[in-house]
Amino acid sequence: MGNLDKKDESRVGRDQQRYAESGARMVAGCICLNEAKDKVIMISSSKHKDRWILPKGGIELDEGEDFVVSAVRETWEEAGIEGKITQKLPVVYDKRKDAPIIKGEFNDIIPKTEFHFYEMIIDTLSVKWPESDKRQRKWCSYSEAKHELIKSNRLELIDALNSCDILKDEELDEDAY
Repeated sequence: MGNLDKKDESRVGRDQQRYAESGARMVAGCICLNEAKDKVIMISSSKHKDRWILPKGGIELDEGEDFVVSAVRETWEEAGIEGKITQKLPVVYDKRKDAPIIKGEFNDIIPKTEFHFYEMIIDTLSVKWPESDKRQRKWCSYSEAKHELIKSNRLELIDALNSCDILKDEELDEDAY
């Protein structure tokens, strides 16, 4: 996204946070791939330094109806990455057992969070970015990223990873025999 208004500091707080009609918190992020699509960037969690996740964060009310704006902003703030958006991925929902759920009007179970992810091909990995003092980044293959997300209990993020065009090295191993 060439016209990203890069800020030196991350937005904080939830006073401008967007929620779905269901009451679920709306979050956007990017699955950031290299040109060959065989590696993805993971970032360290700000709360749990030993856990690795994908860059994402709250969709804010002033960012309009195109959630790619929020996804690109969050990816810059958390990972210092700029690139080209290649596709919108299917919406995924928080599946963690310990995640609070909201009971709907008809006793439906409503997920705590609704995730809107986009696939991005990385153009630039900045040396300094808003959260560079709080987070690390690392390149992972599909199987390494999946392993890290399982360790971090972020199964909903695996759903997002599975929906992008990353080369799935587990499948290659099976085909080799």
